[in-house]
Amino acid sequence: MPQFQQPACWRLEAGGQVMDVDTAVKDGILGGGAVISGLLDGKDGTLGTAKKHDLKEMIEEMDSAAEANDVPIVFICPISLEPMVDPVTLCTGQTYERVNILRWFSTGRLTCPTTMQDLWDDTVTPNRTLHQLIHAWFSQRYLRLMKRSKDVEGRARELVQCLEKVKGEARVQTLKELHKIVAAHPSIEKPVIDSGVLGILSSLLGPFTSHAVGSEVIAVLVNLNLDSEAMTDLMQPAKISLVVDMLNEGTTKTKIQCARFIEVLMGAESFRFEIVSSLSLLVGLVRMVKDKREPDGVSAGLSLLKTICSHDQVRSSIVSIRAVAQLVERLPDLSPNSLESALQILDDLAAIPDGRSALKDCPQTIPNTVRPLMKVSEACTRHALSILWAVCKLAPEEFVYLAVEAGLATRLLLVIQSDCPPELKKQASDLLKLCSLNYTATLFISKCKLTRTMQ
Repeated sequence: MPQFQQPACWRLEAGGQVMDVDTAVKDGILGGGAVISGLLDGKDGTLGTAKKHDLKEMIEEMDSAAEANDVPIVFICPISLEPMVDPVTLCTGQTYERVNILRWFSTGRLTCPTTMQDLWDDTVTPNRTLHQLIHAWFSQRYLRLMKRSKDVEGRARELVQCLEKVKGEARVQTLKELHKIVAAHPSIEKPVIDSGVLGILSSLLGPFTSHAVGSEVIAVLVNLNLDSEAMTDLMQPAKISLVVDMLNEGTTKTKIQCARFIEVLMGAESFRFEIVSSLSLLVGLVRMVKDKREPDGVSAGLSLLKTICSHDQVRSSIVSIRAVAQLVERLPDLSPNSLESALQILDDLAAIPDGRSALKDCPQTIPNTVRPLMKVSEACTRHALSILWAVCKLAPEEFVYLAVEAGLATRLLLVIQSDCPPELKKQASDLLKLCSLNYTATLFISKCKLTRTMQ
């Protein structure tokens, strides 16, 4: 049986041939140029400087930094569509990542995945030339990335030091540049935090801080991991008061950042529910939810409001600002994720008497809550069932008729016949029985618009 020999040249997708490493570098086919030539400084084309870096680690780090989007097609494994770390060539001349082609063979297939030719030899030959080129190409870009990261880190440290000296518009511009850097380069977060930035930023928040400075401080903070000490310091009443003012009066972007910042603080062990119980904050969040022009603001407002609702002590305050009716009115227009959050909030509020009364008094509660049943997600169905049960049980004579007219009975039968969890089916069954009490059997079946009923 003939043994496979490494071909003398490759054919590239754009045409032409690469005879060897030197030709590839000289012609610039793989974008290497002088840098790759410098990396391939060993004898016989072996790697010199490039060997200092592990290829797999370089690929992973560059991928996380979105720096490997222009990888040459010849470096990509046809099976995984990922850059190759250990390329091997088959007797057909096709090259694959070793682990991928061996996995292909392990399924009993003795064909070439690309050409589907039967293999006359299942030997895999390491493609060292291609491995060297891949290593050199990634090393060039990795070194460039590392250099840029060091430059960015140095600039970030300079900006942190400047914050203690500059004032007015210069301070705002310094914060904007720092925000841009930490948002674009997550890898420098630790050195920036080590430079003492959290303490400096916290000191800039207070009763006399302008909204221009405060909004930029929050923009930086939401891009950093806050430790428990920093979060405790940031939860001082004067600082929270400033954040709430900016959430009410700032731009949409500032409002979103303030909402996310407060939600982060709520994860601290030292968090106290009094921090989020102010009516000013709750009113500001409801305004964000009502603003149909800003979907991102709606999502951020609902997310924080949902987190706040997990604290029983704040629910009465949320009901007192007429949040229930305003949330119910927004239900038909919300995206699936936002709809799920809004229904969860209403479900939590339905757990208290004031919340149930507010739901009962809102004329759109029944139709707007029936509509998402079995149409969006299991979570939406669960929350909608819970809300409908709370309202219909509160005043069955009044609301059961409205619910059935809105199509509730049909939706309940769909829940019962679906693959939903047993607890949801049980709740749907109980609600269906409650609905049927106000109708004769024949009339109820016609309202269901189905030819059969569930026992």
